[in-house]
Amino acid sequence: MKNKKVYFFILLIIFLNSCSGTGSRGLFGTGVSVAIDPRSLGTQIDDSIMEKNLTTRLTIQEKKYFLSIKTKVLDGRIFITGKVDNPEEKLKITKIAWETSGVRSVRNDIKVKEKFNLKQSAKDALITSQLRAALIVNKTIKSTNYQIDTYKNNIYIYGIARSRDELELVVDEANSIINVNKVIASILLVENLRIQKD
Repeated sequence: MKNKKVYFFILLIIFLNSCSGTGSRGLFGTGVSVAIDPRSLGTQIDDSIMEKNLTTRLTIQEKKYFLSIKTKVLDGRIFITGKVDNPEEKLKITKIAWETSGVRSVRNDIKVKEKFNLKQSAKDALITSQLRAALIVNKTIKSTNYQIDTYKNNIYIYGIARSRDELELVVDEANSIINVNKVIASILLVENLRIQKD
């Protein structure tokens, strides 16, 4: 049993190291290069360490969190999405996130699982793909700086905007999609980052 745990954590460390990439992985693991990430290199490294630390601690708490919970750290701010079985788990994960060294804030958008609804899941996937396509087509938006999640027709957007105009454009694009109930944007402005790239 002890050997199994050791093997599991070795595999976990290898996987987390492979996730960090070397510059082509970038902000959200969707092809953003370090060259266009507005955070300073030091901030990127600090955020990456915090993210791996939190993911490891969550996985130690419950192995299922490794696949069911997504975390993103931007400028010391933690954003969490995913699904859990009950509200108590959501509170527990929030507590673990706040205990991360260097954390500035925690945004927990975890949902409590409900009976799977294929129709709703298809609608959510369509909304996400429509918004992703709209951001790519709009050349005034750096689309790769944003992560999109949709749940029950509510869009959650995480990322860094180069300007307030870009931030508003992203939100407008999301609001223009048919059948969207609400847009929840957790978007940081480059000018508000603690340390920006020179």
